[in-house]
Amino acid sequence: MSQPFVSQHRPFVPENVSMKEFTLRAVLLGLVMTVILGAANAYLGLRAGITIAATYPAAVIGMAVLRAWKASVLEENIARTAGSIGESVAAGAIFTLPAFLIAGSWESFDPAHAYWKSTALMIVGGVLGVLFVSLVRRVMVEDPALPFPESVAAAEIHKAGRRGAEAARYLFWNIGLGALVQMLGEFHLYAVDKGFFFGIGQLGKSFVRLGAPGSRNVLQTGAVSTVAAPTVSPAYMGVGYVIGPELAALQFSGGVLAWGVLVPLLMYFLGPRLQEFLPPASDVEGWAGPANAVWRYIVRPIAVGGMLVGAAYTLFRMGKNLTSSLGRALSEVRHGAPPLESMARTERYMGSKTVFSLIAVMFVLMIALYIQISGMVLAGVVAAVVMLLVGFFFATVSGNLVGMIGSSNNPISGLTLSTLIIAAVLMVALGISGPGGVAVVLGVAAVVCVSSAVAGELLQDFKAGYILGGTPRSIQIVELIAVVVASLVMYYPLYVLHVGNIKAGGTGFGDAKLPAPQAGLMAALAQGIVGGEMPWPLVVTGAMFGVALIMLRVRSPMLVAVGMYLPFPTTFAIFVGGMLRWVTNSFSRSAGHNEAQRTRVESVGILIASGLIAGEALIGLVIATFRFKDWPVPEFSKQPSYLAGFAVMLLLALMMIRLPLSKAGRPEDPAPPAAMM
Repeated sequence: MSQPFVSQHRPFVPENVSMKEFTLRAVLLGLVMTVILGAANAYLGLRAGITIAATYPAAVIGMAVLRAWKASVLEENIARTAGSIGESVAAGAIFTLPAFLIAGSWESFDPAHAYWKSTALMIVGGVLGVLFVSLVRRVMVEDPALPFPESVAAAEIHKAGRRGAEAARYLFWNIGLGALVQMLGEFHLYAVDKGFFFGIGQLGKSFVRLGAPGSRNVLQTGAVSTVAAPTVSPAYMGVGYVIGPELAALQFSGGVLAWGVLVPLLMYFLGPRLQEFLPPASDVEGWAGPANAVWRYIVRPIAVGGMLVGAAYTLFRMGKNLTSSLGRALSEVRHGAPPLESMARTERYMGSKTVFSLIAVMFVLMIALYIQISGMVLAGVVAAVVMLLVGFFFATVSGNLVGMIGSSNNPISGLTLSTLIIAAVLMVALGISGPGGVAVVLGVAAVVCVSSAVAGELLQDFKAGYILGGTPRSIQIVELIAVVVASLVMYYPLYVLHVGNIKAGGTGFGDAKLPAPQAGLMAALAQGIVGGEMPWPLVVTGAMFGVALIMLRVRSPMLVAVGMYLPFPTTFAIFVGGMLRWVTNSFSRSAGHNEAQRTRVESVGILIASGLIAGEALIGLVIATFRFKDWPVPEFSKQPSYLAGFAVMLLLALMMIRLPLSKAGRPEDPAPPAAMM
């Protein structure tokens, strides 16, 4: 076979060195991490609509634990590989599975009704993601045009671990701190949220507007302004710190547009006619009920249109990379691969015949699954064909994006939205409609979403293994095991969060405490295209808004629209975290830190933020479990003070600024690995 690249690459562990790699302890540790980190991301994604790459926590935890057994660096790589894939399965699950319930395609999310369907969708999507990316692994991993920033980062963490595990201390201490802060909030030691609604005028109050001479127009109107404090949330602050001030500000701008512009304007012009346009607002007195109803039933559909245009724009911008990826994938398939026996250890990977055979098996299972979900044979067969073609297409795209910008920035939701629209339009063209059509469209979206997320993460793991000198075949096998294990258990965190939210007085998926924004968007689009329930004028308005953002050269129109869709206190807290990153970097520059010192400051800051995210997410699952089991949760106060919560937020902010700056070190000290950033 002709090689597309002539590589002078020298792995960290030379190919002729024999070293333990695929061991039971490494695999078991990886599986434990994939379940825990996947569940934590499920919690974060359902609440904030954002997941955080598990690669770095998995690398640090695996390094810290396996060093006690004097394990090899390749064992650490296997543990990290298995441990990080749960986040991808969780992303696919939270983006799509709640949509079945929100859209009414599933009557219940109880285990007897939803477990096996959810698990089957995740397993099929996860396995196909591994298989699809296996076809393009070699050509993309060795492509010098793809920098794979996060793969280089993860590999550098493992290399640094040979010299010590100081990074683990920052991570573990802040996991504990994030858990403690979240627990005290759940115990009502302080209030985590505070919203202020105040009216200008009154709903239904008349006033006179003078028009032409002799005319008097009597209007009835009112307006509302909102001042909402940021949620006291270590996780949200950590998310903002990780994504940085620019992206945090972009997302927050969507919240400002929604609550500072659209809600007041709509309240002003609709006034007492609100009930003509909205379902009953709520039992809340005053302005809060109508304002929330305006946001939910008018502003959110506008945000849906903006998100749709943002997704299309994302795909348009990567057209060249898409064409290149497909060409390389087809070339690899066409030329085949040499026998494994003739290849060096670092070049051995699963044979093409095995990959295609497993894809064929998954295709048959997909047909059966989609027929069962939809109750229609034609819909099931068409859906399976669409998923196979579009799934491979977007898995390749996902891998290319990870190679360019990393897994953390991979726009999986945009790829899934595109898949959903393609499948929905085909269903309508075939005359398939109703709940069965909506269900099968969501089924296609679920499999493609999991497949694309897993494909991107696996390609990132392949590149890290390539740098470290790992065996690709071992990485493939452990990923297949990990996606199956993660898929078997990932339903339960979603179920616990859903039921726990209901028992706490919420409505489950889709309410303010558990907004599941991507799943809500998937449900709305599927119903709108197939079921005829989409408020198209509002969506078109949002689409035009998205076009305007593109013309204004906004970096991420999708992120602005997501900010409109999420609760305002959530985006505010994320914005606070982004500003803390900006303040820290500003102080670092003002102190005259050189590049090595700035790298150390950012490395410690990212580890602190990652620990806070993991800590809150884990304690959130514990509290949800208590509510699920009807166990009492202690309450220090029936009316906790937000001022106490604000003080907690200030202390967290002070720590997130001062601690990284105190670890800048001396100018002559060597820089830490860039990957910890």
